[in-house]
Amino acid sequence: RIPHTPVTMSDKTCTIRTRKFMTNRLLARKQFVCDVLHPGRANVPKSELQEKLCSAYSVKDQTCVVLFGFRTQFGGGRSTGFGLIYDSVDAMKKFEPKHRLVRAGLVVKKESSRKQRKERKNRVIKKRGLEKLKIGGGA
Repeated sequence: RIPHTPVTMSDKTCTIRTRKFMTNRLLARKQFVCDVLHPGRANVPKSELQEKLCSAYSVKDQTCVVLFGFRTQFGGGRSTGFGLIYDSVDAMKKFEPKHRLVRAGLVVKKESSRKQRKERKNRVIKKRGLEKLKIGGGA
């Protein structure tokens, strides 16, 4: 019988490896697949990974690093996701999808209920031309 050795959270080491690294000049960013080895830990926060990638790739602004799509392998200990490092915050605002800008805190999400949006849409359908603009919301 093998004795059970409890794993403590004090062992907070994690190793980051990047694969398929590519510089994308058209979108003003570097993009890569990010492998994280974290034995003894359930997951690693994206903020911690951002800090490590900033130091590894000498990025000045931490908000320019975007990490998403992480999946933990079955059995734990390893996660794989995607990472982007933008050249500037302006480039990030230009090319990133809105939902990831909201996550990064660069854009404020406008709150409206689903029912309000649907009612506005149906009112706009019944109008023609410039009357649609008077209702508000446009589409």
